[in-house]
Amino acid sequence: MSLFSSLLDKVGITNTTLAQVDDFEKWLLTDMWNKYSDERMSRRIVVENQIRDLKIRLTNGTVNKEYIQEISIPSDLVKEMWMEGFEELGLSVESSDEGKFIIKGKPCKAGDFDVKLCFKTKEWIEGESTSSISIPVAFNPDPRSLWKGIPTDRDTPFFKEDSDKCYVKVEAREHGDPRKDIVVASQRGRSHAQEGRPRDDHFSVCHCDESDWYILSVADGAGSAKYSRKGSQIACETVVSFCKDQLKSNEEFEAKIKAYQEADDKNAAQKVVGDLIYKILGTAAHKAYKAINDFAADKATKTDFAGIKTKDFATTLMLAICKKFEFGWFVASFWVGDGAMCIYNVDKNTFKLLGEPDEGEFSGQTRFLTMPEIFTDATSFYKRLRFSIEDDFTALFLMTDGVSDPMFETDVNLKSIDKWHQFYNTLRAGFPNDQIGGVVLEDDNEETKDQLLNWLDFWSPGNHDDRTIAILY
Repeated sequence: MSLFSSLLDKVGITNTTLAQVDDFEKWLLTDMWNKYSDERMSRRIVVENQIRDLKIRLTNGTVNKEYIQEISIPSDLVKEMWMEGFEELGLSVESSDEGKFIIKGKPCKAGDFDVKLCFKTKEWIEGESTSSISIPVAFNPDPRSLWKGIPTDRDTPFFKEDSDKCYVKVEAREHGDPRKDIVVASQRGRSHAQEGRPRDDHFSVCHCDESDWYILSVADGAGSAKYSRKGSQIACETVVSFCKDQLKSNEEFEAKIKAYQEADDKNAAQKVVGDLIYKILGTAAHKAYKAINDFAADKATKTDFAGIKTKDFATTLMLAICKKFEFGWFVASFWVGDGAMCIYNVDKNTFKLLGEPDEGEFSGQTRFLTMPEIFTDATSFYKRLRFSIEDDFTALFLMTDGVSDPMFETDVNLKSIDKWHQFYNTLRAGFPNDQIGGVVLEDDNEETKDQLLNWLDFWSPGNHDDRTIAILY
């Protein structure tokens, strides 16, 4: 007799067949199991709802940008919990016994996703399924991935390569100390690359072996001017060519520089040197202006360029000449437009701007070399010319606003030694988070030009103009 038959007999249910008892047994166990399962499920749902009521949220993130988020779950609700779905997003999860989770890393996918918080309730027993709730999270695309890099069409009038670089190594004299070298790089901005437009910046540099003068020029063609890329090229090449001819052998100029250094009456000697700077750098700038005018006038006679004007070649210009004398370094400069030009000395904790970024009639406007008024006001023009004598310096910088704007942000910051230290440290260290290395400013390091060009690819939100920087160091 089976157990269920005995139980039925005790309650007065007799005359049952074995088939009936067996069927009753199955019915009873099934009914009780279903009720048991429903009860277990109900208890689990209560806990799941309690966790949902916590309204756990994950903040949105950005692909390739550091992400960190902490969430906490009361540990009295569950006996064990973990999270799933982050690994494929490039994130890791750290958990603690107190119910805390730290999600961190750099997201690798853009879009809307659901991750899971999985857990076992306090009443969970082996064999039961685990619980989980979905938690939404979204990651925005890396802004850098949205930029296109469309090469400039080589049939573009006055085509210019999208990037350029140069290193001028000046060998040390026999038994002498190392001499300063020049490195310069220019990179088309992302805003131009996005539309396949050419680079408007330009540079030209040289070391005059005959006289040991250094000559550096950097120019930023106006974005609003159709052929400014040619204007910047004409400006740089004209001023460097003229200065080189003037400085190959200019005993008068060098004698006046030495006389100034030795003079008791600095004011009188300064005017003499200033007049010679005007004669060399001022004339160079005017020749560049005239060369652009002549080029525009010539092109205007051609059918393909009918109606072209000088303003279509608008460009800024920074020009510096530099030489080491027995008493120190002589540096003279001319500057029109924005950007930055500076003598920087990290050891002495000093910097000296070689001019001021100048604007037009309204804020945000820039003056250009191609504006006739630059040359009609002699007093104003003379102020664009400066010179300085330094015992030594770490670097002479000439940079277009594509570099100075993201590095310094405001004209006020250009006058902060702390900002110049920060810029110099960033130049050397690079941008580790973007895997962009620094620039090793060591003597005779020809790799510097590649390092500098690579450095110019740094990311700065809202700053996507052409970038050019020349360094004498």
